[in-house]
Amino acid sequence: MVYGEAEDYPAWDGSCLEGSGRNPQEQRQEHQLDPAMADRSFLKAESLMEAVVERANMHAAYTRVVQNRGASGVDNMPVEAIFGYLRAHWPQIKDQLVKGVYLPQAVRRVDIPKPGGKEKRMLGIPTVLDRIIQQALSQVLTPLFDSNFSNSSYGFRLGRSAHDAVKQARTYVAEGKRWVVDIDLSKFFDRVNHDILMSRLARRIGDKHVLGLIRRYLQSGIMDNGIVSPRTEGTPQGGPLSPLLSNIILDDLDKELERRGHSFCRYADDCNIYVRTKASGERVMRSVCEFLTRKLKLVVNEAKSAVARPWERKFLGYSMTSHKQPRLKAAAASVDRLRNKLRERFRMGRGRNIKDFVGEMRPLLTGWTAYFRLAEVKGIFDELDGWIRRKLRCLIWRQCKRPKTRAKRLMKRGLGEERAWTSSYNGRGPWWNSGASHMNEAFPKSYFDRLGLVSLQQQRLRLQRAS
Repeated sequence: MVYGEAEDYPAWDGSCLEGSGRNPQEQRQEHQLDPAMADRSFLKAESLMEAVVERANMHAAYTRVVQNRGASGVDNMPVEAIFGYLRAHWPQIKDQLVKGVYLPQAVRRVDIPKPGGKEKRMLGIPTVLDRIIQQALSQVLTPLFDSNFSNSSYGFRLGRSAHDAVKQARTYVAEGKRWVVDIDLSKFFDRVNHDILMSRLARRIGDKHVLGLIRRYLQSGIMDNGIVSPRTEGTPQGGPLSPLLSNIILDDLDKELERRGHSFCRYADDCNIYVRTKASGERVMRSVCEFLTRKLKLVVNEAKSAVARPWERKFLGYSMTSHKQPRLKAAAASVDRLRNKLRERFRMGRGRNIKDFVGEMRPLLTGWTAYFRLAEVKGIFDELDGWIRRKLRCLIWRQCKRPKTRAKRLMKRGLGEERAWTSSYNGRGPWWNSGASHMNEAFPKSYFDRLGLVSLQQQRLRLQRAS
């Protein structure tokens, strides 16, 4: 199916839906996360699908999907084309949803490398229409389930973040729980048992049409190289509904850990349990692995799971020091990933305008610093700043391919003639020269500051003062 040009992300206000005529902003507020909604009887009654397809809820879902943009699904429909498609087909789609006969399309398989590059994570990209319907489902179901989730669950929840989980982990260690049971679930999103998940959903959902729709989403096939394969387990990442479903299936784990009185932090499938001794940690590891395998039919990756000191492990990209009052720091693996991403960019930067190249690096550097702003160990930020400047000096040295050109560039930057010529003909390689005094004097930190280079250390300090 081929789609033509459409308006650039028009604001669909649900005008093609039957509505009450109220202001869309007022209607959207009904579907914001509100724990009190969990007690509203209509959410468990057979009218739940009516709440899903209600005008304001669909408008909010449409707006969210359009803002997120995203890739096309198996039908190749871009996000730009969904407005016109909904205007023409929404009445029929709504009728199918209300009657419980709507059939989702298969998801498009996309494999992306995991951190480290040795393994790949499978994403299942639904069509734009299915993403909107999944988002509408999520907006109605989230209040129903979220109010019952554990306080130690931080992933994909309004008002909670990875930073909250990391800070709570540090608190547990400061309280004397200086051993961590770090559990890694092997391909969690690919191995969720559908029957177990549906039984958990049925505990709080009474609308058979909603349950049937979710089951069909779980079982919709995966298209890879034009061939659709059936799916009997898993909730592939890529759809708006998957985060909520992952929290629902793992809520059993949370409740079991709470029943045992454990101190833990869980963010999606990353779960750390904090204990006082190694022996108790090993005992907890055995019993929790048995629970996950027997009760939830999940597989624990024994090679990546361990009972260890918190400062020997990483949690959500962070690690910590071994002090009595531990300090947070960016984990070594997180720093290595940033270096590898920058190395790829520097390889593509040869022959580029330095100022433009620095500007293109800015989103990566600011995003990394924003996430690791909680870090209290500053040394790595200074080290990275110096390494980035040296890589830029190396790039400049390579761009001046001939010694004569390098000498002229150094003299233009204020070096004496004799020193400039001697440095240009020293016979050393680009990396050695990028760390030598002549390049540091010709291209000091102030030079890169004027180009707009982000200082990770200064950015971290600004963010910490602002928070």
